[in-house]
Amino acid sequence: MSGGRISREIPDGIDAETDVVVIGAGACGLVAALRARAAGAEVIILERDASPSGSTSMSSGFVPAPGTRFQRGIDVADDTPECFEADILAKSKGKSVAALARLASVSIGPALEWLADAHELEWIVLDDFLYPGHSRHRMHAVPEKTGVALEARLLNAVEAEEIPVVTEAHVTTLYAKDKDRVSAVEITRPDGAKEVLGCKALVLACNGFGGNRALVRQHISEIAGGLYYGHEGNTGDALIWGKALGAHIEHVSGYQGHGSLAHPQGILISWALMMEGGIQINSEGLRFSNEHGGYSEQAVNVLAQPGGVAWNIYDARLHAFAKGFPDYQEAIAAGTIRQAADVGQLARVTGLPEAALQRTVSEASSYQSGQATDPFGRDFTDKPGLAAPFHAVKVTGALFHTQGGLMIDDMARVLYEDGMPFANLFAGGGAACGVSGPDVSGYLSGNGLLTAIGFGSVAGASAGAMVMSGATETDQA
Repeated sequence: MSGGRISREIPDGIDAETDVVVIGAGACGLVAALRARAAGAEVIILERDASPSGSTSMSSGFVPAPGTRFQRGIDVADDTPECFEADILAKSKGKSVAALARLASVSIGPALEWLADAHELEWIVLDDFLYPGHSRHRMHAVPEKTGVALEARLLNAVEAEEIPVVTEAHVTTLYAKDKDRVSAVEITRPDGAKEVLGCKALVLACNGFGGNRALVRQHISEIAGGLYYGHEGNTGDALIWGKALGAHIEHVSGYQGHGSLAHPQGILISWALMMEGGIQINSEGLRFSNEHGGYSEQAVNVLAQPGGVAWNIYDARLHAFAKGFPDYQEAIAAGTIRQAADVGQLARVTGLPEAALQRTVSEASSYQSGQATDPFGRDFTDKPGLAAPFHAVKVTGALFHTQGGLMIDDMARVLYEDGMPFANLFAGGGAACGVSGPDVSGYLSGNGLLTAIGFGSVAGASAGAMVMSGATETDQA
């Protein structure tokens, strides 16, 4: 079953109509629907899966946001949208679309506070360590600290607002007889049955194209050989529709990778282990990069090693610290974590060459004490050195989600190549161009949910306001 089709014809018949259709029931689509409903619009969410989950449920559920009252509650009072925007641009080396970095920075804090006030979502700020590239503690999460819990809380809010979520509803065609206006969508059911739903505004919240192997090979070939740790339903429909409509598309080579996915179990191992003092080595027992450079670009570094794998090496202090992450608890339960009393035993339980491993651990100790300088440029002196007993986990690099997509304006309206906006087409999350720039190294921790919730909030509010103002009405001939 393929999607991504544009019809310039008037549909033969309309089975049902609503004000705002939202395609996708992840964080972006759910937040967009809530905001459109708050504006007074009638909303229907269309989800291709039998049960909504998507990339949100597969994520950590962590959302960066500046200047929130939740930050002030833990005495982080000096964060601002401007500070956050500077961190985003610093990570992408200034290659992000500046207007989108600004939009994300100013929209995300109010979006989280609105979700708390209007829909009783609880937010905590994670201050146990500073996430890579962030100059302030600004990573928010629901108390369970998982993407599954975030998705569940948003679904509960949508249910409370009596917004229909129609599942097993794969949108395969957009009807756009008028050049800049989508009037209806065609839904294909698993049994092949088709339905047409009319709309006054459409929000694309169907993520990117990580699940489309052909598009990945075309646009980001450097990661095409890696695992895809994302939702298989992210097949690029928004990108394909956008191209057919003449939309402005940017940064399709940008993506979030991760250099620490337990192999072969496919469980995410928090990069906090590296940031707090761990090291990453290859099958030859050697370090190969600055582990503090960023977990996204580390995916490429890991895949470049023999066999496309690496080992995370850390100690009992970091093992105890990591137990606070649900994914790590899952990794423990799956038996992925190796333990060793000393370097010799560590070599035996990992199969790594003992002499090289001993030399690598000793070198890390000399960097931590300040007796030597790491040739990869990492500063080891700000964290305690590794000490026996040791722990290890075998990992590989993976593609998590794509970061390029449809260009949007400050109202989250999709833009044509000439910069003019579509009349009633909006996008957010992975369907829109993100804020990471064109390279894997531009991804700042949390950028995925940042644009899912931030841009989703803007898109839904704009679509709802446009419908309620009557701005989508067209003159009848």
